[in-house]
Amino acid sequence: MKTSKILSVLLSVLTALVVLTGSIAVPLLCRSFYYAHIGPMHLENYGLTEREIKTAYDEMMDFCLGKREDFSAGVLAFSRSGADHFADVRGLFLLDLRVLKLSVVGLGFLLGWCLMGKVRPYRFLSRGPGFWAATGLGASFLIVGGLAALDFDRAFVIFHSIFFPGKDNWIFDWQTDPIILFLPQDFFRNCALLILALLLVWCGALIGADLWAGRGRKL
Repeated sequence: MKTSKILSVLLSVLTALVVLTGSIAVPLLCRSFYYAHIGPMHLENYGLTEREIKTAYDEMMDFCLGKREDFSAGVLAFSRSGADHFADVRGLFLLDLRVLKLSVVGLGFLLGWCLMGKVRPYRFLSRGPGFWAATGLGASFLIVGGLAALDFDRAFVIFHSIFFPGKDNWIFDWQTDPIILFLPQDFFRNCALLILALLLVWCGALIGADLWAGRGRKL
């Protein structure tokens, strides 16, 4: 059967994108992950009930995920600058979900084409696209995660300077944007850890699957 190097590269890229954007999407879509932080982080100490905190978070996330057009945070007041920052966040969140959808569709199309056609991906160094997607992505994020773990505060600032260049409206004043009291930096750290853990699990599964498949070919 004919093999294609271009097909292999495309499959590797799309697989990496699905794993990356899919891992990021989990804390965005799984609101129970945030709810689980309300008690342990003592967020009710800032004057809202658990129900009010959940409502504020839900309305904020509904806006960031494109489910509503106007920004709102429950009973909490907010400034124009704060709302503008969440509009920037909305753009990033929606971009991640769109890339995830397109990558899944593209990956499904190419895999279906492989199954139905007479072509298969070329195996660079006897390894398939999933292996290279996983090793490249996994190694990159192990390095990034390791550096962030050394100084998360600095990593937090660098992240915002990269994704919100030239802006400082992500630096909130709790008196004008009290929502920041209910989004402590430790929560974002835990989101990053969840994303990294999911990403590494998927990368490990892809590498394991490729090694198992390669072993089967030798038997």
